[in-house]
Amino acid sequence: MSQAQDILLDHNYDGIQEYDNPTPGWWWLLLYGSVVFSVAYFLFYTFNPEAETIWKEHEAAVAADLRLQFGEIGDLAADEATILKYMNDQKWLAVGKSTFAARCVSCHGATGNGLVGPNMTDDSYKNVKVIEDIARVIANGAANGAMPAWKNQLHPNEIVLTAAYMASLRGQNLAGPRGAEGDAIPPWPKAPVDTAEKK
Repeated sequence: MSQAQDILLDHNYDGIQEYDNPTPGWWWLLLYGSVVFSVAYFLFYTFNPEAETIWKEHEAAVAADLRLQFGEIGDLAADEATILKYMNDQKWLAVGKSTFAARCVSCHGATGNGLVGPNMTDDSYKNVKVIEDIARVIANGAANGAMPAWKNQLHPNEIVLTAAYMASLRGQNLAGPRGAEGDAIPPWPKAPVDTAEKK
């Protein structure tokens, strides 16, 4: 060590003294390099839609798992009979509930009582006249984008099952911050009886 560096600080802790040497240049390079890398990393993974992130990997894994599950029920039609059927199928209704929890609660509330979006638990609807309209609104959106279209983000079966779950919330009449919106519509039709299951 050169004599110019052999400068002791003016303090003593139990007989231990410390040199007053400058921080090595390589240490500063590591510090500044880490800062530059962190900023570049943040910008790349936050604003680059093509970047592979852990969230995208998770969504891909969930989608792959759903495709395997959907092999059991095939492609669902977004019609009245199908939605009514799955309103009463707790196994598949859980899939719709999961999608609702992941995609819809920020607007419709965790219980469907409405936040910035309408209450789904009463008898008044803004964009729904018949039960299959729920699937249509989920797929295509409504109110000039206030309700986003999900057809490019969700599997068609997810849309049907989410519609079934949302339809099942009706009748709870939970109080919401916005109150009733839209027009009161007739009750949902009764689900058709599956004679094959009764045998």
